[in-house]
Amino acid sequence: MLPPSRTQLGLFFILLCPANIIGLWWAVGSPLVMDPNSICRKTKRLAGKQAELCQTEPDIVQEVAKGAKLGVRECQYQFRFRRWNCSSHTKYFGKILQQDIRETAFVYAITAAGVSHAVTQACSMGELLQCSCEVTRSRAPPLPTASPGAEGSAWEWGGCGDDVDFGYEKSRQFMDAKRKKGKSDIRTLIDLHNNEAGRLAVRSYMRTECKCHGLSGSCTLHTCWKKMPHFREVGDRLLERFNGAFKVMGANDGKTLLPVGRSIKPPDRQDLVYSADSPDFCAANRKTGSPGTRGRVCNGTAPDVSGCDLLCCGRGHRAETVVLEENCLCRFHWCCVVQCRKCRVQQELSLCL
Repeated sequence: MLPPSRTQLGLFFILLCPANIIGLWWAVGSPLVMDPNSICRKTKRLAGKQAELCQTEPDIVQEVAKGAKLGVRECQYQFRFRRWNCSSHTKYFGKILQQDIRETAFVYAITAAGVSHAVTQACSMGELLQCSCEVTRSRAPPLPTASPGAEGSAWEWGGCGDDVDFGYEKSRQFMDAKRKKGKSDIRTLIDLHNNEAGRLAVRSYMRTECKCHGLSGSCTLHTCWKKMPHFREVGDRLLERFNGAFKVMGANDGKTLLPVGRSIKPPDRQDLVYSADSPDFCAANRKTGSPGTRGRVCNGTAPDVSGCDLLCCGRGHRAETVVLEENCLCRFHWCCVVQCRKCRVQQELSLCL
């Protein structure tokens, strides 16, 4: 596996370790690679369940790191057209995670979801000794399918279903370990809530897949199994939760989150929550973690968040012509190579002032 960039690893270590340790690592330019030995060696302050996983299940830790990387990529995709685009440059990103804002809620949720998804996927692919395909003998029958000829046919669980409960539990052990339940700390409660919302965005949306068996195209038997949603679906669902996130405050008992405002239903387990308003992210500001939008590519005709009016915060934009190389005149040669030429094309860009 190719070593990830510092940007991709930034999220993983910032989530797990104190900000001053992260700052030290990146300041000295320590080369980090995505393997369990490096992760456990660099994160010397891991304790409890995290340290236990490092010592006894290093292959699980490797999948945890893959899941964090998956979460980074999805966060950057979902926010690619917004003022804050999930840039994990440590100069700004650490400040984001020190606040209880919407963006932080999404980061924790998508990372917990990514860890759960990656570990579960590794189980199904046979890459972990601790797990494999889901045991489905005790599961209730699948819902009737709408495929032709399925009516009245028999069914059975089979195939290789995703053991999402195993991935869920490993994500919970690793992501929640440093935030003990029962502490009367609103930030702890918020982080735990958003971690859980991310995991549920995977576990609560399992889909049933079935395959038909029978002679001459008949469907006398269905073999069915459970599969996770594609991670893009998870990201889309969490972005919807981000847009409808609940602002909360801590209750007097120190263990409950209450919505801010009257006549508002309390958030459920799949909602994202936050306690502080986000900055506008228009100008670079190290104090708030805003990288600003100067120089960002915008859409001059779009009325939404990707449009120049909103993305550039009213500062205006300029046009710039760039020359790009792309594959063209591709041909397939037997067997089995596709050969392409490189063509230079001009592209007009709009950049925020």
